[in-house]
Amino acid sequence: MDNSYYFDLFNDYLVNVKKASSNTLSSYLRDIRQFGDYLNSHDLPGYADAGEEELGEYITALRSAGKSVATVSRNIASLKCFYSFLLSRHLVDSNPTGKLVPDKATQKLPQILTSKEVELLLEQPECTDAKGYRDKAMLELLYATGIRVSELISLNITDLNLSGPWIRCVSHDKERFIPLYPAAIRALSEYIEFVRPQMIAHDDEPSLFVNVSGERMSRQGFWKIIKSYQVKAHIEKDITPHTLRHSFAAHLLENGADLRSIQEMLGHADISSTQIYSQLVKKQLKDVYNKSHPRA
Repeated sequence: MDNSYYFDLFNDYLVNVKKASSNTLSSYLRDIRQFGDYLNSHDLPGYADAGEEELGEYITALRSAGKSVATVSRNIASLKCFYSFLLSRHLVDSNPTGKLVPDKATQKLPQILTSKEVELLLEQPECTDAKGYRDKAMLELLYATGIRVSELISLNITDLNLSGPWIRCVSHDKERFIPLYPAAIRALSEYIEFVRPQMIAHDDEPSLFVNVSGERMSRQGFWKIIKSYQVKAHIEKDITPHTLRHSFAAHLLENGADLRSIQEMLGHADISSTQIYSQLVKKQLKDVYNKSHPRA
């Protein structure tokens, strides 16, 4: 059987069984396709017959080509997933990726805003028109819950319960309920009661947040909004929607929240993804100590 047979099976597995996100799907398939191209261009055996030597040489070739540590590590992860799948389907006799070890990389800590910077950003939308009320509600909700921008723009009006008060967030067929603080409730109440009815294009529009055309807000649309308020607030840090997510988690941790609770609110499948915020808080404390202690 040629490489396309195994590739198509893996594609079907990622989509229908693993239910991989669109980013994971595209990166894994790209990595496996490129490995297949490498095998073909070097007259090497196909996927099912490639062994430890061929895989080792391929990873060496990636490193020699100047690929970053992150790119090489992702390729190794893709190959390990691919061959674990083939082994589970009895399409190979053994897994040839056992000796592939990712390079160690210094983990880059996410950038966060200080509490004062968050307050400054949230003060920027002027509630003098529909756009201002909407933008205020979006920014407050994003910092109140730490949800991803894709989750923010996917929210429907039925996902919000102001009497709870909480929002229902669904991602990758998993749902979670996240509480809201008073300022976010107030901003959302004003938007829903006075603004959204005027902005929606149709009475049956399900989207919580809509653009000027009355249709669901896009990822790109919200990105432009948050960038404009960064400029208006004169904040030098590069702010993205994810910056508020990181700030949400770090500020909760600073104020005594436990990692498991933060993990649940963020929707992290693995606690290790949440533990990075512990490193971030420790680094900040160290920076403050070095800057403020008279003998540091």
